[in-house]
Amino acid sequence: MTAPGHVLVVGASAAGLATAETLRRKGHTGRLTVLGAEPHLPYDRPPLSKQVLSGAWEPARARLRPPAHLSTLEVEFVLGDPAVGLDVTARAVATASGRVVAADAVVLATGLRPRTLPGQETLAGVHVLRTLDDSLALRADLLARPRVVVVGDGVLGAEIAATARTMGCAVTMAGPQPAPLALQLGPFAADLLAGLHTANGVELRLGAAVTGLAGERGTVTGVRIETGDVLPADVVVVAFGAVPATEWLADSGLTCDNGVVCDSRCRAADGVYAAGDVARWHHEGLDTSLRLENRTNATEQAVRVADNVLGADRPYTPVPYFWTDQFDVKLHVHGTTAPDADVVDGDPSAGRFVLTYRRDGVVTGVLGWNMPKQARLRRQEFLGTALVGGKP
Repeated sequence: MTAPGHVLVVGASAAGLATAETLRRKGHTGRLTVLGAEPHLPYDRPPLSKQVLSGAWEPARARLRPPAHLSTLEVEFVLGDPAVGLDVTARAVATASGRVVAADAVVLATGLRPRTLPGQETLAGVHVLRTLDDSLALRADLLARPRVVVVGDGVLGAEIAATARTMGCAVTMAGPQPAPLALQLGPFAADLLAGLHTANGVELRLGAAVTGLAGERGTVTGVRIETGDVLPADVVVVAFGAVPATEWLADSGLTCDNGVVCDSRCRAADGVYAAGDVARWHHEGLDTSLRLENRTNATEQAVRVADNVLGADRPYTPVPYFWTDQFDVKLHVHGTTAPDADVVDGDPSAGRFVLTYRRDGVVTGVLGWNMPKQARLRRQEFLGTALVGGKP
């Protein structure tokens, strides 16, 4: 493949910026454009539910790179102008303002959009948390220490619940799982996480799906659950998942099914690639189609995409990984979880341990609970390094 002259990255995200930086680091000297829907320069999303939301960080600290560094990349940033269409044959992206940007290669890094509840847009006091502006708006409401109901028992919902509680709010977490992150962690660790939240004053109303919102005079007053109960609330945070931001690709001819469907090289069409939360690609090592929603994958996949844009023709085969911070606990999960779990390091009663997950006697994953270094060592021991992707 001939090296492209102009590369267009759609999405001023962690994945988008990592793509641009890797292209420059690996010698791309041609034109480079990054198109972003938000008006902000690229920033990190994990702090939005923790440090930025709590006020421990000023918003500027969440920037991925200072403006002076970005200027050295010689990248044209086009911000606050969302993509609305893609002509795959011409590799041309149309934006909301009417701009059309054509390139030799296009990288799609548009991320996710939050799921919502019916009618939430008509009620004051209902929030989602995806963007920097979302985080700042939610923080403004939490400063009054309201009664908060978090609709969502996954990573984001649990992080928001923990942060709101540390800010002095009365917090209820609602969701259908038996414990927070039950699907991601398995019963043993999820039950411990439930105990952590309860010990810190979060009320758990789990095991029942949320059916809607209650409100009076245009303001939210509670959350309805399938038992018929209404959980009273002054503020509601809807955090029960997100979907890939692919609506703008509906007429592009690309296959979009739980993300932009790609081959093992993260290629969706000739000269068109996808990276980060929006990409669903074929993982050769696991022989399955995979889409990962986490910060580490966004960066590592972007590195591999940049390699392939420049002609490397290498598959992306990472060991799945995610991490989360809640109260005083840091969780790191490598690989995939399974029903059978064994403590191999540390002691759960001491709040520091490593679990291994097994399926049919084979280790499929490793969890570190306040033991990140030991979890990495166990990951290398049991999962190896052959599948690790995204390295330079």
